[in-house]
Amino acid sequence: MSEAIREVLDWLKSRPDIHSLRAAVCDLNGIMRGKRIPVDQAAKALEGKLRMPYSVCGVDVWGEDIVGNKLVFSTGDADGICQWTGRGILPMDWTAHPTALIPLWLSDESGAPFLGDPRRALARILDRYKALKLTPVVATELEFYLVDPKPARPRGPVSPITGRRLDSDAALSIDEIDDFEGFLHEVYEACRLQDIPVDSAIAENGVGQFEINLNHVPDALRAADDAILFKRTVKGIARKHGFIASFMAKPYGKRSGSGFHVHFSLLDEDGNNVFDDGTPRGSDILRHAVGGQLAAMAESTLVFAPHFNSFRRLRPNSHAPTAVAWGYENRMVAIRIPGGPNAARRIEHRVAGADANPYLVLAAILGAALIGIERQLNPGEPATTDVYERDMTKLPPDWASAIASFENGNLVAEIFPDALRGSLVACKKQELETFALRVNNFEFETYLEAI
Repeated sequence: MSEAIREVLDWLKSRPDIHSLRAAVCDLNGIMRGKRIPVDQAAKALEGKLRMPYSVCGVDVWGEDIVGNKLVFSTGDADGICQWTGRGILPMDWTAHPTALIPLWLSDESGAPFLGDPRRALARILDRYKALKLTPVVATELEFYLVDPKPARPRGPVSPITGRRLDSDAALSIDEIDDFEGFLHEVYEACRLQDIPVDSAIAENGVGQFEINLNHVPDALRAADDAILFKRTVKGIARKHGFIASFMAKPYGKRSGSGFHVHFSLLDEDGNNVFDDGTPRGSDILRHAVGGQLAAMAESTLVFAPHFNSFRRLRPNSHAPTAVAWGYENRMVAIRIPGGPNAARRIEHRVAGADANPYLVLAAILGAALIGIERQLNPGEPATTDVYERDMTKLPPDWASAIASFENGNLVAEIFPDALRGSLVACKKQELETFALRVNNFEFETYLEAI
């Protein structure tokens, strides 16, 4: 038994109030799926003796099997081996009874990685950086809404302090932060216990919308883990306080969407930031990385906007990008180079919504940057003005176009393994078809008698 496993088991002995655990993998939609196990089976989970179907990574957003998925019917829905990711056990004290999460990922019987697992896709990209003796340093920003769970449609939450319902935007409101301090304090405390590096929190530009930043870490796999765990933590504590925390890209049609912005730089083996050339312009490597990201952006949009609702966020004049463009200190573009000290020169990728899977998002961003660096791709001139009105290459305008672009893309084929690409495309086509068969109330109100 390894020292790491022994430390986890010793921690569990110190928590006699924990009687059950959650053992889970992350699916293509960023949803954790797995088992509730008795605490005395912790060693079994940590030592790779649990099994789950390979297909659990590829179910649709409702948890339904994908029709025609080779991992289900043609193979007898075979099991894979659940391996512990090595992340320390994660306490969850917001449930009815205290529990803890053991994060897992899938391998085959030989111990080889199962390439349909989204965490494996990111690990493959990071292996390529390691071969070049480069280390991505990643930080993330996640926006979400707190909403009242009682109405059928989202409404602003009731302030725990004033008793009044929030009904207006309150960008950077300290009063709103203070009103929800009880909720925010518990989020920060839970993140501390899980070693999630939370930084600042702000009231964003929407009714009950908040943004919490996660500090940069020199381990992109851990940064993606942190984002997944953070979302789960926020949702759990919101329920405890009588709210729903929504990471939908656009829960309100006329209010701000929720983004998942990613900042990253690259360190060489001596710890130097290779994006820094001593000037605000940044190095050639930085611009090549941007060139790769621009080249792969249209093909990758399905990863950044994976749901029907995602495309409500990617609208003109919304602070969300619609064009394949980059610039310095320009928040209207997809790729922004922030200001600040030259030594901290970095890329901010602004396309993904808060509804996206962090493992796939980071794989797409870092994989495209790597292609740009290896091929020395030129990003063209940076945009210095509003790009919404300019005649520029646009992101796919809708879900169906994004699915087709990802399915047929040559660059995403270099970034993602075939097993994952095929599974994601099949998943999204099935979800698209499900939405297409639903007729909503507004359609009835508009057309039932009028035409």
